[in-house]
Amino acid sequence: MTVSKMTWRPQYRCSKFRHVFGKAATKENCFDGVPITRSVQDNNFCAVNPRFLAVITECGGGGAFLVFSLHHTGKLDPHHPRVSGHRGNVLDIKWNPFNDYCIASCSEDTTVKVWEIPPHGVMKNLTVPWKDLQGHSRRVSLVEWHPTANNILFSTGYDYQVMIWNLDSPEQVIKNPVRTITQHSDVVLSMSFNTDGSLLATTCKDRKVRLMEPRTGNLLQEGNSKTHKASKVLVLGNMKMLVTTGTSRWNERQIALWDQEDLSVPLLAENLDGSSGVLFPFYDPDTHMLYLAGKGDGNIRYYEISSEKPYIHYLTDYRSLLPQKGMAAMPKRGLDVSSCEVFRFYKLVTIKSLIEPVSMIVPRRSESYQEDIYPMTASNRPALAAEEWLGGIDKGPVLMSLKPGSQLPESHSEMKGLANSTDTRRSQSRPGMLPLAYIQDRPETKDAKEAAGRADDDRISLTNGEDLALCSPPKTENELRQKFHKQQEEIRRLRELLGQRDVRIKQLELEIKNIKNSQPAQTHPTC
Repeated sequence: MTVSKMTWRPQYRCSKFRHVFGKAATKENCFDGVPITRSVQDNNFCAVNPRFLAVITECGGGGAFLVFSLHHTGKLDPHHPRVSGHRGNVLDIKWNPFNDYCIASCSEDTTVKVWEIPPHGVMKNLTVPWKDLQGHSRRVSLVEWHPTANNILFSTGYDYQVMIWNLDSPEQVIKNPVRTITQHSDVVLSMSFNTDGSLLATTCKDRKVRLMEPRTGNLLQEGNSKTHKASKVLVLGNMKMLVTTGTSRWNERQIALWDQEDLSVPLLAENLDGSSGVLFPFYDPDTHMLYLAGKGDGNIRYYEISSEKPYIHYLTDYRSLLPQKGMAAMPKRGLDVSSCEVFRFYKLVTIKSLIEPVSMIVPRRSESYQEDIYPMTASNRPALAAEEWLGGIDKGPVLMSLKPGSQLPESHSEMKGLANSTDTRRSQSRPGMLPLAYIQDRPETKDAKEAAGRADDDRISLTNGEDLALCSPPKTENELRQKFHKQQEEIRRLRELLGQRDVRIKQLELEIKNIKNSQPAQTHPTC
């Protein structure tokens, strides 16, 4: 037997994410007065993209959810219009990853509905969906979009079936899914895809973890550990590993790591605590960071995942006194790279009717773009059409750079002309963000000045993204209130722009002064 010799020097693991910290938004940047649902379903109850935040709300006589702009922070209007076409409680909502104006919802009324949100938000109650999917025989608990194929939607419910829908179908009411997966013997608790969408992992109430081909429904792997009861599952990108959260034999909350090729026994199982709330896992494939947020907890644990033992490396946790009922994660293209933000949560706090953004930040001294923490990431452009994916083709996601000033790909809806309005002029950059580092680093060329002039001309012809010629006077009190909120948003945006230009002017004045002081004084020849 070999005995390893102990060294006096402590072994530290080198990582650029060791000091990541969580920063909660100020009260002014939170969403207050939101009537969050009281449902006991173990879902997140909210969804977010770079334009809108959606949250399931309390509603009498059916189910509804709210959709509001990310810029409308502060106190929410109690009469804010709702998306209220379901006849039963809404259980889950998910934004289309390739269309910021398209959201899917499922309900206890056994239907799945897909909604088109107007470019400037919900101005009146929406009751007619874009697509109505009727195929389940019992309530539908989960919906999930395919990560690379356009208009492919997965749904599952209490009929133990996973249904695949093709939204490119011309019918408004779709009664027959393109395929039904019947591999489960009980309620499906969660679904997760790998990066290119060629594998689907599920957890089920029968304690089994399944890995299958989503297109055909063929079962590839099945795991059933006696020491781990899985509740939620995530496929860890292209690392060929799965992570599940659940409970141990003694009802302790537990996290388990599985080999994608062999689900007979987990690679690693770690007990966390004795709380009873479900653990929601979130994974960032760009930084290989795993976040765990427990239902009813106030803290968020985060880890770094590696392909070698011990696989999971604990970093630290974000602590708060406010318990969370659900969480939504912002897509990477909506993050503020100027502050080195690598992840952002939107936290539902039921006891205060509050939605609180929490940013995970890598501390860096430089304000310039940090390429090492922002690799190429998945964009909002689909890699495949629905028919291509159904025909047997798999492709990885279309990648984009998060560097300010880089050309962002237009979303699928904008390519089709669905949002062919003046608002598409803003789609080339993340809404509401003007990074100061980009203004400082950008060379002042003639072309840049002309482009800025054209942008100013475009901005003059708009009022909060609306063409002045298309504006009509408000007819009701609700429309008047919406116009008022839009004007307030426009004023706030212009103030931010003026403040940034004032900062730039002061910086240029300081640079000129420094240049003058650094020049040597001219010596006059003596006679």
